[in-house]
Amino acid sequence: MVNLEKILVTGGAGFIGSHLVDAYLSQGFQVVVVDNLSTGRVENVNPQARFYPVDITSFADLATVFKKEQPDYLNHHAAQINLRRSVEEPVFDGRINILGSLNLLELSRQFGIKKFIFASTGGAIYGEVDNLPVGEDTPALPLSPYGVAKRSVELYLNYYHQIWGLDYVALRYGNVYGPRQDPTGEAGVIAIFCGRILKNQPCLVFGQGNKTRDYVFVEDVAQANLLALQAACGIYNIGTGKETSVLDLIGLFRKASGKKEIPVQFEPEKKGEINRIALSSRLAREKLNWSPQTPLTEGLTKTYKWFAQKEKGK
Repeated sequence: MVNLEKILVTGGAGFIGSHLVDAYLSQGFQVVVVDNLSTGRVENVNPQARFYPVDITSFADLATVFKKEQPDYLNHHAAQINLRRSVEEPVFDGRINILGSLNLLELSRQFGIKKFIFASTGGAIYGEVDNLPVGEDTPALPLSPYGVAKRSVELYLNYYHQIWGLDYVALRYGNVYGPRQDPTGEAGVIAIFCGRILKNQPCLVFGQGNKTRDYVFVEDVAQANLLALQAACGIYNIGTGKETSVLDLIGLFRKASGKKEIPVQFEPEKKGEINRIALSSRLAREKLNWSPQTPLTEGLTKTYKWFAQKEKGK
């Protein structure tokens, strides 16, 4: 059944964004995609969606899309996602992640968007925390410009809600992984490891390999974005509540790949990266009726098989 409501997804040609587009279309929504293809791929865009190769830093180009499409909802996933690059180039990061988001907020206000769904970060927003898993009431003290930018947009969302009545949901993701993630970039260690293992290259480990992350499967994240359309205004962690170290991850890859040995190359630690994180999703369970459905072993196997199939088809 066709839904007359329309959702504009920024970053809809990217890894997470393209999965959201598929999920929204499966529920009958009309979907419009905005993506400048700096990291997204046009082949990721579902052919049922209407696509605009537009950069979110261009207010005029965005305004043209809003005027033409008149979307009901906005799901904002376009971003500079490389945490390490944000440390090296904070102005570049801020121009996209803060100013680009402000362009969308202003247009959402002007065009009466019913709800603004924002992809925030749980992995980089809290900084170093002693008690894990961390809840949304923990102070956000990010250690990277990337995390600072995401927190800034959350505060702008609160401003637009309080002053202009814009309804919003900010989803603080753990480390999202799954099919379609780019294995060539800095972001997404699981995708990077898949690419290197399939090419029989050593997995690069920065530091001693004991840093932990909360890995959440992309299909579970897509489900959270569906539920967010009906959720109460606020901020929600989207994670599993479980810590997995880089070395533990490599151990799981041995099972997923069927390889007895995976070579590892240790490199110096990178600035701006936290040591440990895991997200409590209690609030998401209570308010969104969301919980992670995919165990890491299952998601990792699905992801590795997808990358293996892609490598085979080259």
